[in-house]
Amino acid sequence: MEFIYGTTNKAKIDFMKLRVEHLGIKILSLDDVNAPKMRIEENGNSPLDNARIKAVAYYDILKMPVFSCDSGLYINGLNDERQPGINVRGQGDYMNDDEALRYYSDLATEFGGKMTAWYQNAIVLIFDKTRIFEYMGEDISSEQFFLVSKPHEKGVVAKGFPLDCISVDIKSGKYYYDIDGYNDWYLNVHDGFATFFKQVLKKIEI
Repeated sequence: MEFIYGTTNKAKIDFMKLRVEHLGIKILSLDDVNAPKMRIEENGNSPLDNARIKAVAYYDILKMPVFSCDSGLYINGLNDERQPGINVRGQGDYMNDDEALRYYSDLATEFGGKMTAWYQNAIVLIFDKTRIFEYMGEDISSEQFFLVSKPHEKGVVAKGFPLDCISVDIKSGKYYYDIDGYNDWYLNVHDGFATFFKQVLKKIEI
């Protein structure tokens, strides 16, 4: 089974490929299907809204099974006006990796060097006009963690995920980069995505 991932973020594509390859699912990029370049206005009020907006936009163009994901970053102690939410990269002017890393490092400094945060994730998959699958549950969202002011010495390892290098496990106090078996842990934390695709495969069996 093949699904197109409606994103231009290579790091997200690589992550999802690892997450579902054992299910016999092949993840295609927009480049793989020669999708036209398009700017999608993500003006929803939640990660699920924005995932739906993107999935619908790509399906309308491609007429092939496609899914999109979206995330919101939430930080304890911030008022509503400053809460990143679905605008992780900022409102208006889009922050690149370096700008996002600098912004959140500075923000953590305001909190004395660290702040507690978590990601809420959502996914919408459109198989066809009558079979649309949506999900935004705890098992595809992150646990709470610290965002700290000092980046790990490795810097940004995966382009597209700049905040990983300032993310620290609350229980151990270690940067996630320094946890043994980090890659396996990262995949296990997001095992809900695999469960989502398993359920989709069952529902679209002919």
